[in-house]
Amino acid sequence: MDVSKEYFHTQISAQLALLDHGSAQNDIDKIKLIIHAGTPKTGTTSIQTYLSKKQRKLRGKGVLYPHNLEASNNPGAPAHQWFEKNLVTTHVDNFVANFTNLISQIKEDTHTIILSSEGIYNYWWDFPDASKDLLGELAKLFDVKLWVWFREPVAFIESYYKQCIRNPQVASNPCYGQDLSFADMLEVEWFNKHLDYQGFVSECTAVFGQSSVSVFEYNGDVVQQVSQLLGLATAHDNPTPRQNNSLNNASVSLLRAINRYDVKAKDKERLMPYLKEINNIMDAYANVDGKDVNSSLIDEVTKKRIMALATLVND
Repeated sequence: MDVSKEYFHTQISAQLALLDHGSAQNDIDKIKLIIHAGTPKTGTTSIQTYLSKKQRKLRGKGVLYPHNLEASNNPGAPAHQWFEKNLVTTHVDNFVANFTNLISQIKEDTHTIILSSEGIYNYWWDFPDASKDLLGELAKLFDVKLWVWFREPVAFIESYYKQCIRNPQVASNPCYGQDLSFADMLEVEWFNKHLDYQGFVSECTAVFGQSSVSVFEYNGDVVQQVSQLLGLATAHDNPTPRQNNSLNNASVSLLRAINRYDVKAKDKERLMPYLKEINNIMDAYANVDGKDVNSSLIDEVTKKRIMALATLVND
């Protein structure tokens, strides 16, 4: 065991040992740690909003959806983005600090913890081996179950393209905030790697153990699925409205124009409310002379390319 793994294991094991659960000692008594890994564009924000609103009810069932150590940029839908941020950089001290905060919120009747961030899937291929070793230590300390939702590949990767051009530029990322067509971005390995559904599942199984990964098909209302999985569903539940709407083609063109400039992240964030308003207005002009101007960015040739790159999950 290397120094980072040993340090993380020792620190977290000691804190868990102070609880009555015996989590670090007995496999039967381990606290279940559900890691909701996304994927992007599969209702992750809606799930986080739901879990945040149901924190008290979840507590009553022994389920903890923990508060973050630091204030969230989106308090309405708190995500646990510290998880992947600390792993991309293998920042062990911060990872320990966040888990220390998480453990401080555990009560005597807590049997399940839920962490949620689509960035876990998004940055999975950016995690160094040392960080994946840390995840392996988690599986020794907790009963880890990873939940992931997969969307039909063509719809997923088109939506993900729109998310990438909407994001601010990042020096280490070849796709965020770039003026790239969909076809050009599809040729970027970092981008098309996100179509490797089976590869992600296989790697997570290797890290967390057999039967650790649960794969769900995205059906448009993931909140209903989550509420059923957690035993919170009632006969009177209504479909959950989407929290993030897709960009139409007019907004995509405008974003690509903005991306030709070296716009600072804070300034691009300031532009987003205006872009959303433009997007809403232009939705009213979807049909021109009977033609849908918001039709897919993907032609038949590109669609075949997507399906050639995609690896679907084996049953």
